[in-house]
Amino acid sequence: MRVAVIGAGIIGITTAYELAADGHEVTVFERRGTAAEETSFANAGVVAPGYVTPWAAPGMPGKVFSHLFSRHAPVKIGLPLSGSDLAWMWKWYQSCKLDTYLANRARLQRLAFYSRERLHQLTAELQLEYDRSPGYMVLLRSEKDSRLVQPGLQVLRDAGTTFRELNADEVRKIEPAINSDTEFLGGIHLPNDEVANCRQFALLLKNEAQRLGVNFEFNRTVASVERAQPASILIAGESSPRSFDRVVMCAGLAAAQLLRPLGLKIPMAAVYGYSISAPIRNHLNAPRSALMDERYKVAISRLGNRVRVAGSAEMGGSLATKRASSLQTLYKVLHDWFPGATQHSNLGAHVQEWKGARPMLPDGPPIIGNSGIPGLWLNLGHGSSGWALSCGSARALADQMAGKTAAIDMEGLGISRLG
Repeated sequence: MRVAVIGAGIIGITTAYELAADGHEVTVFERRGTAAEETSFANAGVVAPGYVTPWAAPGMPGKVFSHLFSRHAPVKIGLPLSGSDLAWMWKWYQSCKLDTYLANRARLQRLAFYSRERLHQLTAELQLEYDRSPGYMVLLRSEKDSRLVQPGLQVLRDAGTTFRELNADEVRKIEPAINSDTEFLGGIHLPNDEVANCRQFALLLKNEAQRLGVNFEFNRTVASVERAQPASILIAGESSPRSFDRVVMCAGLAAAQLLRPLGLKIPMAAVYGYSISAPIRNHLNAPRSALMDERYKVAISRLGNRVRVAGSAEMGGSLATKRASSLQTLYKVLHDWFPGATQHSNLGAHVQEWKGARPMLPDGPPIIGNSGIPGLWLNLGHGSSGWALSCGSARALADQMAGKTAAIDMEGLGISRLG
């Protein structure tokens, strides 16, 4: 079949590759000049399936409210808030019920574990080389942090995730560069999890997709998905639509606007995240893999010769405006744990400061599969877990399109969940 994929982020690229591997003739349309330029550009890179859980969870509304007035809060509300932002927050609040959370957590985790398996298969089969490091450590500053993390540890046990609870001395043996002046309680070590560079992987897989015949058309904005002609799209600046056998929507936040005229109202909102990336000054003072500061919800990742620090969840505001306090939190956490590890004295020359918009659905899991509109398929709403879910989502969609039974249970991951 002739298939159009809209969007060349990590979701679009993995989808295009899997469809091409199944023998389809694939064309990818991307409004940017190259692949993985938006949400996939500078995320934390953590692949930890046991920690992929819905943001909509029992007790979360109270936690979010308690954070609002803290300078280094992991969750922030920006202004202005649109009507759609407020509607999304209400749906999110309603999804924080225990039974809804448990169902969505199960959906996310089975997809996340499958996706990690598929990521490793692709990496081995295609001999892809990109910045990656094994292991993941959750750092606990205090007894309070330890108490708060206990429900999450039960989630890991339920998922069959391998982990160890460590004291501070044991943590330092695994990450010897941790600041000797920083006192902390201990950590949770997950040896089978990892950190990997999402954008590097995306660009490598794009090359592999091109070898399979995928055509990438960059600087092409999709103006509309045609209602009258199934599986047809109109490109901005062109006079007539292009027709395909299938169209797969992987356009992140832009997808909601494209789908609305078709009667598909996808409750997707931008939850902004921040990162800083800097070259390593001294390898002996740098982390070996990936760590998460549990109190501030900030990840510190070793990506080759650089360190990336990523965190924050910000609703409202705009992509163009960076919140100074959110960036300051990243620098603070880096300094607390690994002072002197990176070169950041000359910001213009060394540190990349980034803000990205995560396309998040209020209840957590993405939407994958047939939209119900002839010829239109969806792979949307992965939120902050797009990298961790991408390879599995793409393979599952390709299997569905081929009429095969997906390798995982797809219950609750279709458009019917929103109905």
